[in-house]
Amino acid sequence: MDPAPEWAGTSADPNDEQFGHVVERTALDSVSGYDAVLVGEPYDGAVVGRPGARDGPAAIRDALAGVKTRHFEAGSVGNVGDAGDVRLARGAVRDVQASLRETTAGLYDAGALPVFLGGDNSLTYPNVVPLVESARADGERVGVVSLDAHLDCREVHDGEPTSGTPYRQLHEVGLETLCVVGARHFETTGAYADYLDERGGTVVTAESVSAGIDATLDRIRTATADADSLYLSVDVDVLDAAAAPGVSAPTPGGLTSRELFALVRGVAADERVRGFEVVECAPSLDPTPTGRTAATAARAVAHFFAGVAA
Repeated sequence: MDPAPEWAGTSADPNDEQFGHVVERTALDSVSGYDAVLVGEPYDGAVVGRPGARDGPAAIRDALAGVKTRHFEAGSVGNVGDAGDVRLARGAVRDVQASLRETTAGLYDAGALPVFLGGDNSLTYPNVVPLVESARADGERVGVVSLDAHLDCREVHDGEPTSGTPYRQLHEVGLETLCVVGARHFETTGAYADYLDERGGTVVTAESVSAGIDATLDRIRTATADADSLYLSVDVDVLDAAAAPGVSAPTPGGLTSRELFALVRGVAADERVRGFEVVECAPSLDPTPTGRTAATAARAVAHFFAGVAA
């Protein structure tokens, strides 16, 4: 692991408590002492769309440092560690996934609740596979809730995974429960929609989310009712392109930032949650002077912390 950066607040007001004031640098042997631990994964070598997500971890941390810690219902959020960035292997995508898998398995074994800052969506496989394998050994099931514009169930061609293949790979090692929330009409081919349907997966379209957050959370709970543990993944392209232009594949018709925050917080409050990730945030692709995409991704992380604390 590369050491975490120094954290500092950005406000001149002494009454302001920001994440820059409360996040603590930590080592892998101390991660169990925190409610959640940040882990950076600066990699976009498998991206199907436009590269740039390798810069996501640094940009999300920078934005999060200036976010205030107070949630009106959950109270002030704290007890967060930062274990730094994973030193990823060089070479083929499978080599990167294999090396990362060792680190993520160690995090779970150490009792951490990891918050992975990606990085492209190919990293979902090594982030989740230790949970799946451990659950299968114990006769249990893992459920993944994927907030994403796409299903990411593409076939692996020529033995080389991409950011579009992680859930196909996870199904191959035993993942049984997948609920995709925020998928767009006309963004997925019929073959992949049929594949997920055949595997018993659930798709809640972005359009359906407009029926209400409580109704959407009910659908997620129903879809994952048979899971003993949960993993929550946020591909930032689940947001409407106007809200998150700095992603590999921005598309119109997505969730609002408010909808994303409420869903993240609602799923995070489930005691079965074992891990969380934010992927495909590509700050170099964001044309907004304020870095809108990273700012939104950082607040999604803050809302996850609030959900865990609730």
